[in-house]
Order: sequence, then structure tokens, then C-alpha cells
Amino acid sequence: MGKKGTAGNQGPEIRSDCYVAFELKSSGSREIILTSKVDALYKKSIQDLAHQILDFFNIKDAKLEIIDRGALTFVLAARIESAVKECLETGEEFWLDMIPENQYQTEKDRTRRSRLYLPGNTPRLMLNAGVHQPDGIILDLEDSVAPDKKAQARLVVRNALRQVNFYGAERMVRINQIPMGLVDLTFIVPHHVNLILLPKCESADQVQAVDLKITEILSDSGMDYPVYVMPIIESALGVIKSFEIASSSERVAALAIGLEDYTADLGAPRTKEGRETFFARNQVVNAARAAGIQAIDSVFSDVADMDALRDVVLESKSLGFDGMGCIHPRQIKVIHEAFKPTEAEIAKAEKIVRAFDEAALKGLGVVSLGSKMIDPPVVKRAQKMIDLAVKSGQLPVDWKEQRIDPDQ
Repeated sequence: MGKKGTAGNQGPEIRSDCYVAFELKSSGSREIILTSKVDALYKKSIQDLAHQILDFFNIKDAKLEIIDRGALTFVLAARIESAVKECLETGEEFWLDMIPENQYQTEKDRTRRSRLYLPGNTPRLMLNAGVHQPDGIILDLEDSVAPDKKAQARLVVRNALRQVNFYGAERMVRINQIPMGLVDLTFIVPHHVNLILLPKCESADQVQAVDLKITEILSDSGMDYPVYVMPIIESALGVIKSFEIASSSERVAALAIGLEDYTADLGAPRTKEGRETFFARNQVVNAARAAGIQAIDSVFSDVADMDALRDVVLESKSLGFDGMGCIHPRQIKVIHEAFKPTEAEIAKAEKIVRAFDEAALKGLGVVSLGSKMIDPPVVKRAQKMIDLAVKSGQLPVDWKEQRIDPDQ
């Protein structure tokens, strides 16, 4: 008997996935056994994909069994490659075509009100995630993936970055802790990922190691596009070092906090009132603002209580956070609504931006609004408020052309 490898999931409850069993043989040519609920329509295309992958790895004598439960091409390819790599020592990777819809870049200070977590080894949750219009989608390789499934998840996430349309959401990947996370990067960075989440970050050295690895991978791949980093603060030490972390690299676009692990590190139960996390959340916001980047709050774990979620988001906004995580699509709308600027905030931002524009037209180096002097950071915040109001449909794109009452 030859070497054997398996990958994927099986069972009557499994959807949009498959199970693959691969065995290298000393002779006897190839044998592909396919069981699929879409056999009549897709048998040949699935078999052709299997032959293509086996040809790529120069495998002539093998037995490949596929139990398909409606898996798309990116899943089938990842599962077959994973099973093969359990039997072969190879650094080669089988890349599917990159769809044009996934070759976009994002801005460092783009709107990040919501980021939706998706387990990296559960492909069915990835298929329509972009339809819910989160600002960001996180393909997770860390806590949501069992230790013995992480190698498989890397290939699923890599293929999803190449072939799943996320409809303009910022494509994020949460890697594992360093040093395993550095290995994750080799499977992620060359595939137009927009942002890397670095979990349980406790030092600038960890961020700089990720920065260096990203730079090396892009250079080796002959690619040049921005890849940002969002360190996640999840411990008492991380909170104390949050400014050092926030200012450690130009790639750092935002600083996030993870309250489940933070409260566990404190040895304090996490409560609805959140008194045990107040210091940490304020520290993270202050560190992020001092470094000139965004602050992102933790997830809210009760997916059934929308009223409580709204209260938490409003508190988060009042503390200075720019967004928060979510673990279910139904949370996205509530988060977006609660992070909308108020009418008073929009009116104030309009006045500041108009005053700045008028001063610039007059060649003035100083901007004033009434008796108050307006400095550049205030103008920048006001413009971000305007941008968010436009994105939320509260202001028209051509708002500057609209007349305003000078007495307002």
C-alpha cells in the first residue's frame, strides 16, 4: 500500500464542500472515483479538474476518491491539493485563475465600520458573504480552525481570494500567531489580499516581522500592491504596549481589540456593562489616534439580541472607535446604522470643510470657523465624517454644490 491523504468534510449535513481521499500507488495508473449529487451535470468537469491537478504534481499512479456535496471549483481544487500534499513533499502550489473582480486595492483609511468573520475551513459561508455588504470580510485561519485543519484552511482561503467575488468588501485574513502566521502569509499575500489581521499582538517586533515577510513575498512574486496590517490587542501586555504596536509600521492601518481573550488574561468575567474592559478600550483608542490610525472594537457575541448590539455600538462610537467585528451577517445592518453620523455631526463637518475650502481659495494658511481656529487633523476628521455620510446615503455626492443657510 502507498501513502494516503485525506481532506475536506463529509456527511449528510455538509453543503458546498467535499471529502477527498488520495492514495499513491507504485503502479496501476490513475483511478478516480467520484460520488456527487450533481454527477449528471458536472461529473466530467470535476474529473477534468482532478486530472489537471494530478498532472500538475506529476502524479501518474494513484487512487483518488471524491465525495462531493455541491463544492465549487475553488473548494474541490483546495481539497484535492491538500490530500495530495499529505503524501508528497512539495513547495509547488496549484493556482486557479484570479477573477477580475478580486484584483482591487483598498485605501489605508477606508471606512471599516464592520468586518465579518468567516471560518477559513468552512467554504459554504464564504459564497454569499459579500452580498450582505460588510465593509470587510475576514477569512479566519486562527481560532475558528482546528489545529489539524490549518494546512487545509490555508488552501481554501487562498483559492477563495482568487475565485470568490466579495463584491467590493475589503478582503482580510486573520493569520495565526507568530511564528505560524508567517507561514500563513506565504499562502495569502500573493493573491491580492487587502489586509492581514495579526492576533494576540504584544510587541512591535511581531508587527515588523509580518511587515518584512509581506515585503519579501511581494518582491519574490513580482507584485506591488498595498497590504495593510491590523494588530489585535488581546492581553494586558498588549494593552500596555498598544502605542508601540500602533506606530510600529506604515502598513498598520488600524488597531483592534479582542475582549474575550483580554478578559480571560485579566481573569475577569466579561460582563454586559463592560467595566472590566473600559481601560483597555480607551487605551487602544488613544494609542490608535496618537499613531494616526483607526481604532476597531471587539465583536458582540449574542447574535440574537439586536437591541443590546445597538447599545454596544453606540457606546463604541462614543469611545472613539471607528468600527467593530461581527460574527453573523444580521449584525451588519445594525452596526452600520449605529455608526452613522448624526445630523448635528454632519452639519458641523460641512461647515468645517467649507471653511477650509474657502481659506484655501484665498491662499490662507490658517482656517477659522467663527472664533475658533481649525487645524488639519480636525479638517481631516470632518472630511471622513462627510465621506461616511455620503456612503450612508445621508448626503448627496455633490453636497458641496447644495446651498446652505448662512444662519445655520
